[in-house]
Amino acid sequence: MSASKSIAIAVDPAALVITECIAITSAMRKHARWAHSSVSAILGGSSSPMTPNFSGSRPSTPRDEGILRKGYKGVRGSSGTGFGDGEVEGLANRWGLRGKKGKSMQDNPLIAAFGRLRAELSGWKDIHKFDTLSLLYPFLQVIQASATSAAITSIALISITKFLSYNLISPESPRFSQSMQALSSAITHCRFEASDSAADEVVLLRILKIMEGMLSGPGGELLSDGSVCEMMECGLSMCCQSGLSEPLRRSAEVSMVKMCQVIFERLKHLEIEAGDEDEALDEQTKGDMDTVKMAPSANSNGAVKSAMAAPPDGLASLSLDELRNRPSASTSMENGSEVENTPEIPEESSVKPYSLPAIRELFRVLVDLLDPHDRQHTDMLRVMALRIIDVALVVAGPSIAKHPSLATLAEDRLCRFLFQLVRSDNMSILQESLIVAQTLLATCRGVLKLQQELFLAYLVSCLHPRVEIPREQGIDPSLYAGVPQGPKLAKPLPNNGRASTPVPVKERKLLGMEGGSRKPDAREAMVESVGALFRIPSFMVELFVNYDCEVDRLDLCEDMVGLLSRNAIPDSATWSTTSVPPLCLDALLGYIRFIADRLEDAPSYDGYPDQKKLREQRQRKKIIIKGAARFNESPKKGIEYLVSQGIIEDATSPEAITKFLRGTARVSKAVLGEYISKKGNEHILKAFMGTLNFDGKRVHVALREMLEAFRLPGESGLIERIMVQFSESYVASDVPDGIVEADEVYIFAYAIVMLNTDQHNPNMKQQRMTPEQFSNNLRGVRKDKENRNFPAEYLLDVYNSIKTNEIIMPDEHDNKFAFDYAWKELLLKTESTSDLTLCDTNIFDADMFAATWRPIVSTLAYVFMSASDDTVFSRIIEGFDQCARIATKYGITAALDQIIYCLSHISTLAIDTPPNTTLNTEVQVEGTSVMVSELAVKFGRDFKPQLATVVLFRVVTGHEAVIRNGWKYIVRIWLNLFVNSLIPPFFAPNAIDIPAIPLQNPSQIVDRGPKSDAGLFSAFTSYIQSYAADDPPEPSDEELESTLCTVDCINSCLMGDLFANVVNLPTESLKPLIEALLAKLPDDPSSIVITVKTEGNPQSSQNDTKTVTGLAYNPSMVYILELCTVLALKNDETVTELGGAVAEALQNVMRNATSYHHIMVARSMYYVLHLLNASYKQSFLRVPVVLHTISNFKKDMFEKSAPLVLQGLTRCIRGEEPLRNEIMTSPDFWVIMRALAANPKTAPTVFEILEGIVNADSPPTIMADNYEQAVNSLNDFASAGSVGAIVIPKPERGDSRRGPPIRQEKKDKTVKVDPAVLRGVKAITMITKLTTRIPDLMQQSHLESKEAWVAYWSPIFRALTTQCTNHCREIRHQAFSSMRGALVSDNLTLGDHEEWTAIFGEVLFPLIKNLLKPEVYSSDKAGMSETRVQAATLLNKTFLHHLARLSKWEGMLDLWLKILDIMDRLMNSGQGDSLEEAVPESLKNILLVMSSSGFLVPLSQDPSKEKLWTETWKRLDRFLPDLRQELALDLPIEEDPVVVIEKENSKLVTPVE
Repeated sequence: MSASKSIAIAVDPAALVITECIAITSAMRKHARWAHSSVSAILGGSSSPMTPNFSGSRPSTPRDEGILRKGYKGVRGSSGTGFGDGEVEGLANRWGLRGKKGKSMQDNPLIAAFGRLRAELSGWKDIHKFDTLSLLYPFLQVIQASATSAAITSIALISITKFLSYNLISPESPRFSQSMQALSSAITHCRFEASDSAADEVVLLRILKIMEGMLSGPGGELLSDGSVCEMMECGLSMCCQSGLSEPLRRSAEVSMVKMCQVIFERLKHLEIEAGDEDEALDEQTKGDMDTVKMAPSANSNGAVKSAMAAPPDGLASLSLDELRNRPSASTSMENGSEVENTPEIPEESSVKPYSLPAIRELFRVLVDLLDPHDRQHTDMLRVMALRIIDVALVVAGPSIAKHPSLATLAEDRLCRFLFQLVRSDNMSILQESLIVAQTLLATCRGVLKLQQELFLAYLVSCLHPRVEIPREQGIDPSLYAGVPQGPKLAKPLPNNGRASTPVPVKERKLLGMEGGSRKPDAREAMVESVGALFRIPSFMVELFVNYDCEVDRLDLCEDMVGLLSRNAIPDSATWSTTSVPPLCLDALLGYIRFIADRLEDAPSYDGYPDQKKLREQRQRKKIIIKGAARFNESPKKGIEYLVSQGIIEDATSPEAITKFLRGTARVSKAVLGEYISKKGNEHILKAFMGTLNFDGKRVHVALREMLEAFRLPGESGLIERIMVQFSESYVASDVPDGIVEADEVYIFAYAIVMLNTDQHNPNMKQQRMTPEQFSNNLRGVRKDKENRNFPAEYLLDVYNSIKTNEIIMPDEHDNKFAFDYAWKELLLKTESTSDLTLCDTNIFDADMFAATWRPIVSTLAYVFMSASDDTVFSRIIEGFDQCARIATKYGITAALDQIIYCLSHISTLAIDTPPNTTLNTEVQVEGTSVMVSELAVKFGRDFKPQLATVVLFRVVTGHEAVIRNGWKYIVRIWLNLFVNSLIPPFFAPNAIDIPAIPLQNPSQIVDRGPKSDAGLFSAFTSYIQSYAADDPPEPSDEELESTLCTVDCINSCLMGDLFANVVNLPTESLKPLIEALLAKLPDDPSSIVITVKTEGNPQSSQNDTKTVTGLAYNPSMVYILELCTVLALKNDETVTELGGAVAEALQNVMRNATSYHHIMVARSMYYVLHLLNASYKQSFLRVPVVLHTISNFKKDMFEKSAPLVLQGLTRCIRGEEPLRNEIMTSPDFWVIMRALAANPKTAPTVFEILEGIVNADSPPTIMADNYEQAVNSLNDFASAGSVGAIVIPKPERGDSRRGPPIRQEKKDKTVKVDPAVLRGVKAITMITKLTTRIPDLMQQSHLESKEAWVAYWSPIFRALTTQCTNHCREIRHQAFSSMRGALVSDNLTLGDHEEWTAIFGEVLFPLIKNLLKPEVYSSDKAGMSETRVQAATLLNKTFLHHLARLSKWEGMLDLWLKILDIMDRLMNSGQGDSLEEAVPESLKNILLVMSSSGFLVPLSQDPSKEKLWTETWKRLDRFLPDLRQELALDLPIEEDPVVVIEKENSKLVTPVE
């Protein structure tokens, strides 16, 4: 019947109407009452003229008025168009219609009306232009006629249904609105004779369908408030009638639901029509609110009951008086039929479409049906009313909350009845009440702040079990430690028995909302209700903002989450149903999903409370709760605590204390009453009374207000103190009773308290106090001499007030009066409480999640451990992921840490005890290898830990920046996986360029090649062999399969992505990771387990993890140090912030090197040097400390660590100049370098370093501080080249006395030159190069020239002197060449000092003496002979080169004599011809030069040279007696001495190859 879908008919509408008319009249004629009626209705005419009397029985139409104007006459006249009397009689006889005196009988008005309708419809073309009221009128008459049967009434109702369905009457039809009012009146006042109950109920069912069609059709909006109320009253009455069949009542309920949907949907359209202002509609309909009234009856209703019962004596009385146009009467016809008077048809303009009054009245009636104390209403009726109310709220809940007339009903009566019905044990009542409550809160919660708190607190108290979670095997209690054992709103009583719970809990007790034991089905229904509320996206946010963040409200958000968390634990099914845990889990996950869905929403701040203010309120709330609890235990301690926290501003101010006590509802009123009345607290009592406003209030009203603020103490003295102060405060107020004396008030107040106790104490057995007795108690109290008594009327008013309305003492009663009192208190609080803030925003999600994540994560962990269903796993995984995203978004590190802890614990990989790796076996199959370990096998067998691991790293990846304490569990997993070869050290390129961390060697390596068919014997043989070798058995196929499952699981964790993210973390986020890593290192190195290598162990490889020292190798510790170093070296910021802690850990290893394995120590040294290179500007690492630590290593440790130490030093030296300079000037550096140079493996690298140092010119790296060390190190390399003498074959002695051995060595192409020899030669060259730096160094040293010469030349000559006796010829020859260059260098004699003369006594003389030693000579006889000649020649040449300078030196003579002595020794060394020839020749040259230069001349030429001449020949004559005569130096010199020197030098120079 919807207006949007009209049905088109294929027949003529007028013909359809006529057919319906005939159908009704035919049915009526078959009834005995109308059997003798005329056939006018069938033929379409009237049996008698229309009399004025009858014309009033139908509504007049414009058509009627036209006929009368034309002078239409009746049929009684003999002329005109009518029939004569005889003709009438003949017609009557012909049709067999004989009446009194043989004349035609007048038709019953019911039938005649159909005849007239047919006559009017004849020739009518457009049915929509026909008067609607005239069309419906005959049918309405039948419906309202009490004499009709159910079948006839049913036919009339069917006809009307057709007219509405086929759109025969429409809004365009004339008087459509009036016809709708008339139709409404007719169907709601339907009368018919009751016969067959089934037929009767069919009539009622058709009435329901017509009402439903009218309201939902196009005419529904035209119905008046009264019509709608009558229809709803009729429908409700059918629902309420217990005498009706169940199907009919259910059909009535369905129709009522549909009609209520339409009616309450109209409320939204009315709001739009009224305008944008909130209360515009209320203002427009204010005057019509009381014009309609509904009173449906559950037991007897006129319309329904009369319709169902046949009148015993003829006609039934009808209730149509209000709609008739004349007084109640009936028109009796000759055939005995009766028709009701025509109702008054209102003018079309006077009908107002129904609006807020009808809607409000319907809502009121529905709510009143819920009254649990109305015994006329059955539970079945209440269930029906609840269902209809739920529909109304679903359709127009927000609109109901907007209008005060409707909202008041919802806030007070609806909530009051609902909250009593939810305590019912009737499951139908409970379920429907919960459904209505959840719908009410979902749609109208904005105006139900305190009511919602009360309802939810009741659910929490009912559903939250006070039962400890049972311990299950395999589930660690730490996983679910966050699940609360009870709600915050219900704390246990303290030991002293005083109530410490907030007052709202006591109010809930009074209201019966404190929970208690409920049946399992009831619990399930309540959980479903909670789940429905949780499906509102903003519901939990609103709870948090409006309750948890307000001081005097409960922490509903936390309690609701705790409730769901506790009931999601599977054991909750034991006191509820098996559906409760999944329902709670679903609601909990839905709460998380809503927060996660809002993560990316733009924050909205407009119209919402300030976040900072809410945080402050929450903090203040915590303090007040704690302070109130302390106050309830000890008021003095509570006050002290509140003062210390700033809640009470001044402990000495009664006003400040009273302000707190009056401003919070969390203080026990019993404790409060005792506190303020205690002796010594009179000033507080006075201040407390001052907060009560007694102005304009009678004594009993003021007393009631005071007694509701606290509970009177039990001691009479305390009560008296309170009453005295009350009397004084009351008299000081502006009171209306004319009481001026405090004593009067005192006595009056006591009398009122006594009256209240007398009237309402249930233990009173004797007769209650009468008004006269009450008056007698107050006789003569007043101080007024003229009138010592209070007025009788006044006392009677007080008496009646106390008798009908008990003064409820807080915590005193638990009955209906207490409920009414508590509810009244709640309503009073709503006046001062702001409306609930609706929060469609995400700005509070961070604080809300921070307050509620603990029970959620704990529940997810517990359910994950106990679940076995894939769907549950899927939802839990999604929940963990969403929690992690939320925690990351809002920086709630503790939440993410707890998630990581739970998942890592479930994974079984985060065990703190290192796994046993002694039986690890490497299995190789076709080129790939798998490490089978105890951990891998155990992990691969259990699916749940694998799933937890995958979830864990899914949670961690991408959220690394928020993790804090959770890193320690991830680190444990990394270490356990690493030591079992399940992950590599690093997944990305490593900044530390050294070999990978070696792992412990497997106990055995098994090659699983293609399977052979050797059979059982082969397998048995293999087993016997392994047993005989005492090897562990090979892994089984099942163990290998489990290991492969573990490998697949770890690979699916995508740890490479995790490490990539970790490397890119900001410094602040890396600190917790570094701390977690370093925390795994032992504080006491002595605690490291020492293992002793047993006999029979296989030969160790180069990465052997055990040494002869017995120190165990722990690769996990190396892993920690390396990872820390990598992270610290990421950039300058990480070096600054993280380097200190890492450096301390590394230095701790180095300081206790003897306690660690050499691999760990070596790598630690490298990490330290690497870190030193990056952190030189920082203070946590100092070059001297590091180098000194390394230089003090024991020899064996140093040798094993040498490669990595050298690699680290190389990096440092190649670094920044300041670091390089400091390193190279450190003595420990050169100690290290010299020690490393002795190691064949590191010597090449050390030499490269030295080469770079020496060859660096800009900036120069050789300075005063490291000059000598550099020379010494090069000298060491040169000395190390002596190994070249070993590989060079001994040359054969040739005919030639010069050079054959060297030439022989060159010609031997099969000899490979040792690298040490090459380094030795280069070292000599570099030493020579250093001589070029000596002038600069001397100048920079600021030393005296003498000291500078010694400091810089002496090391050079010492080194060269040493190498001139090197066993390797190449090095020796290079040394002589370098020596010769140095000795004749101009830089040697710079300055005015004489220290350079030491080249003879400290360089050349010792060199020759060493060459003369037999052991030196025997090392290379052939080569050493040549070397001796070179040494002698070098000595002479050096002397001649410096002869001019030496001549001025005082020690010239001694030097010359020593040279001659050296020559003497060389001549007599027994070498042979080579020296015997070379020495004389050299001496000849020297003597000639000295003679020609005037230094060696006879006495005759220069008497001053006499001594030199005499001593020279004296010495020469010893070993060369013929030389003087041969030279004949006594003769005068004829040749230029310079030319002679040059010639002689050219002869003396012997090339050195």
